[in-house]
Parts: sequence; structure tokens; C-alpha cells
Amino acid sequence: MALHETYALDIDPDLGLQAEVDALNNQFDGMTAQEILMAAIRHQFADGIAMVSSFGADSSVLLHMVAQIDPSTPVLFIDTNKLFPATLQYRDDLIAKLGLTDVRSIKPNKSDLTEQDPAGMLWMSDTNACCHIRKVVPLETALNGFEAWISGRKRFQSKSRSSLSIFEVDADRVKVNPLADWSSEEILDYARTHELPPHPLVAQGYPSIGCMPCTSKVAPGEDPRSGRWRGQDKTECGIHWPSHGKEVDGSGI
Repeated sequence: MALHETYALDIDPDLGLQAEVDALNNQFDGMTAQEILMAAIRHQFADGIAMVSSFGADSSVLLHMVAQIDPSTPVLFIDTNKLFPATLQYRDDLIAKLGLTDVRSIKPNKSDLTEQDPAGMLWMSDTNACCHIRKVVPLETALNGFEAWISGRKRFQSKSRSSLSIFEVDADRVKVNPLADWSSEEILDYARTHELPPHPLVAQGYPSIGCMPCTSKVAPGEDPRSGRWRGQDKTECGIHWPSHGKEVDGSGI
């Protein structure tokens, strides 16, 4: 049987997006991350899928898998203008090493920054609003025209991600989480096997890396994401919230 006959699903559009996601989760239960990506990129969402990558601590693994399948797959990178310089250099290094040919660096809308964060200090008073105009809105704009996107989230990363599905509904799109059931050891083993360079800040105590003002070092034994928005009741920037995509006008979360 041909690959497309094995992987492609013919879903009744009248059943809705959730039915498609449920069918995909059933079909790909127990399959490898590479099989899931192959089906999503080459067949189920061919020409209609992008990967979203922070080029963060363990981003190289999923980027490598995608590059092996199709290096021209669009990769969306949100440059908030608040990132570590090391992240920008790491992005450039991985693009060259993996041969990625369509990495799109997306920046916040200048008018949004002028209106809502003219001094660049919004993160000090309202991190949710800052994330919204610098990450959520730019990503939603960049995702226009795509029916699905690939995320590198994993269940081990935090309690809020512990029940993560391989496929899920995200507004009017499908989100694909090929590494959902991977452990931190599997991530490290894959990176070593394929000689993928680590993000330079990991060795300095940053196992999860976001914007400079809102990322701190993590002590041994702490949750890997505890250095993100430390001291706040906040664990996500907003792009992975169920409400993602419902507000794209900068009005808040």
C-alpha cells in the first residue's frame, strides 16, 4: 500500500475539526515522531502546515526531524525583540547546519509596540499583555493560510502539559505535537546521536529559554520551566492557550 494510502485520512467535513483530530489521534497512537511528522507534512496537511520553533533549549531535535523530511517546510520563529542574543545566533547556526530553507523570523507589529509598549517595558507591569503583542498576535498573523502547525511541546515539561495529545484543535487549525510522549532522556539521546549542537545557554543553567527579562536560571531539581516568569502565576506565553487565535487585535488575553 502506498504511503499516502496508509497515512491520509478522508474526514467528513461536516463532522468538524474535533472529529478529524480524534481520528488522527486514534490512527497514530503508538507511532513514532518521525512517522507522525511524515504523515502531517507530506500527506495529511501537505502544503498547509508550518512548524513553530523558539530555537530554544531542545528545539534542535524537532527541527532536525522536519529537515530530514522536507527542509523547505516553513518554520515560524517569533523574534520578540527581547530574546537573548545567543538564541538569535543559535537560530542562524541551526539553519545552516540543518539546511532549512524557509525559516521566517516574525517580529511584533510596530504600531502595536508604539501604542501599547512605547518604552519597551510592558513586561514589568503586565507580562500577559507583553506576550500578547510580542508573541500571540505576530504568530496568529504568520499562521494565516496554514491549516496546521507543529509544536515541540512535551508532557514532561510541566503539569499544564502532562495530558498533551499528539493532535489537538487550536482555534480553526490542527496543532501537531510529535514529541508529546518523549522524555528528557530521549531528547538528549537523539541530539547526541545526530550530533546536534545544544543551545549555549543550557550549560549556563537555562533549561527553558524565552525572552531575556522573563527567563532566569533554574536550580538542580526545579521544574525545567520554573525559570520562566519566576514568581508569577504564569506558565505559558499564550500561544498554547485554548484561546490562542481568538484575539488578534492587541486587546489583551
